[in-house]
This record gives sequence, C-alpha cells and structure tokens, in this order.
Amino acid sequence: QVQLVESGGGLVQPGGSLRLSCVASGRVGSINAMGWYRQAPGNERDLVATITSGGSTNYANSVKGRFTISRDSAKNTVYLQMSSLKPEDTAVYYCNLKHRKVLNVEGAYVDLEVWGQGTLVTVSS
Repeated sequence: QVQLVESGGGLVQPGGSLRLSCVASGRVGSINAMGWYRQAPGNERDLVATITSGGSTNYANSVKGRFTISRDSAKNTVYLQMSSLKPEDTAVYYCNLKHRKVLNVEGAYVDLEVWGQGTLVTVSS
C-alpha cells in the first residue's frame, strides 16, 4: 500500500504565505507525476498544480505566479509554496500521486493513482 501524508495547512491572512508538503511512503512504484488539487465547500475538486517525473509543471490559471510546485525525488516528496494568498484560495488541499507498478519480468505494468487525506487551508483576516 502507498500512503500520502500532507502537512502545512492552516489559517493565514490574505497576502500571506504557506508551504504544503506531501510525503509518499510504502510500495511506491515509478512516479509519473505528483500534484495538488483543492476542493472548496460546494465545489468540485480542481487541479492546482502538478509536476512530472521529468520536472515539467502545470498550474491552474488562478494560481499562476503565486504558487510554486517542487519535488524532492529522493524523498518522494512534493511541495506547494503558496504566496499572495487570497480568501478564494480557501479549500481542502489534496496531494495526488500517479505511479507505475511493474507486474512481471515481461514488463506488464499498471498505472495507479493515490490521494492524500487532505489538509485545510483557510485564508481569512
């Protein structure tokens, strides 16, 4: 089993900063990508940012220029540095892992997706 443990959420004033961390542990295969999604009350879960094994990044338009995703491959860890936070950034932030497990010596594989339990970010004065 693979587990994702997020940390770093909390209450911050508008204009402030927070750094989220997510560590993947257990039987992690070859990582294709890690990322962050968020879900505000009454809304669907939306992409915030992703980073591939090759280091390519993708951001939601609403966070471009304010958020930065990074990773430490050796530690199976992904970070989300959030700056210039706005009240509309308030949400539960979920870590996501997409990884590949090889099943046999012939190279058969399966692509898997894992979600963290979420960490609450509240932006309010």
